[in-house]
Amino acid sequence: MVEISLRAAPLRRTYYFVDEIERINTDSAQMHLSKRSTLWRPPTDVFETREAVIVRVEIAGMHEADFSIILDGNYLTIRGTRQDIAERRAYHQMEIRFGEFSVEVELPTSVDAEKVSAVYQNGFLRITLPKASPQHIQIE
Repeated sequence: MVEISLRAAPLRRTYYFVDEIERINTDSAQMHLSKRSTLWRPPTDVFETREAVIVRVEIAGMHEADFSIILDGNYLTIRGTRQDIAERRAYHQMEIRFGEFSVEVELPTSVDAEKVSAVYQNGFLRITLPKASPQHIQIE
């Protein structure tokens, strides 16, 4: 068995501390919002390739028809409702969210709305937004 000892540099510890404070603030804000609304936000990744912006949402237990995806300028909104089985039960632990959800993403660059595609597979919704080509404008 190999024993590994990790030591964090003081500056790195500061980053961890700042990250933890941001996480607490985010969790607190989400709890405050959850008291006003049952809307929740599934985990979402946004990343860029040379050709496209990719938005990936982790949202198991859905069907393709359950999603509403709207592109408005540089904002992408994904909404839906994840249904729970309506049976009476006593929970010992409850962490999986059900009900209405919404994700709004500000895209980092312009995209070609005509070529956007979405695939739902293995509990992940993947939206591919090809980057818009620069357009030359003629002066009249």
